[in-house]
Amino acid sequence: MGLERYRYIVVEGPIGVGKTTLARKLAERLESNLLLEEPDAIPFLPKFYQDMQRYALPTQLSFLFQRVEQVESLTQIDLFGGQTVADFLFDKDPLFAELILSDDEFRLYADIYRHLRVRAATPDLVIYLQADVDTLISRVQSRSRDYEAKIPDGYLRRLTERYSRFFYDYTEAPVLSVNTENLNLAGNNDDFQLLLDRIAGMRSAREYFNKA
Repeated sequence: MGLERYRYIVVEGPIGVGKTTLARKLAERLESNLLLEEPDAIPFLPKFYQDMQRYALPTQLSFLFQRVEQVESLTQIDLFGGQTVADFLFDKDPLFAELILSDDEFRLYADIYRHLRVRAATPDLVIYLQADVDTLISRVQSRSRDYEAKIPDGYLRRLTERYSRFFYDYTEAPVLSVNTENLNLAGNNDDFQLLLDRIAGMRSAREYFNKA
């Protein structure tokens, strides 16, 4: 069996690791539905990177509301069958909240999350992309979003650590952890095909791919 056995694929990883690029390429190759986060639709995000303490809560709640709507739309997509590729895992939403919110804010967030949380579909596969923090910083700086240039290096380091801990404990779906340091998934079709072959060859619930 190949990639057709995965009806719902999620690509995840910290900012700058290339999850949206890979999600787009996978969806194109599989001729599947594509579900993407829309950070540019979050009005507080540029302000958050300038003043994290002040804008953490409205930014986090905006992302939460957006993800709830997207997960609900996934249910509608599923009615028509086919495959879906997404560049976010709904269950990781609290990861950001725990990182950026004060204790009081997190209690408020947790209460809203508990009341809003829809029954999110469990992915058939999660592709967790990894890279060194210095690589992430370089990739973020090379993108065209002006507000991302203000992301503190320390924030990216803490975020990367949180992702590692989250997926260390994550058991809800099969996970393929991919070291992207030596992979050019954006522009190298050979590297992309290597990854596709690795995905198709998965046999256990937790595997690793590291191109030498």
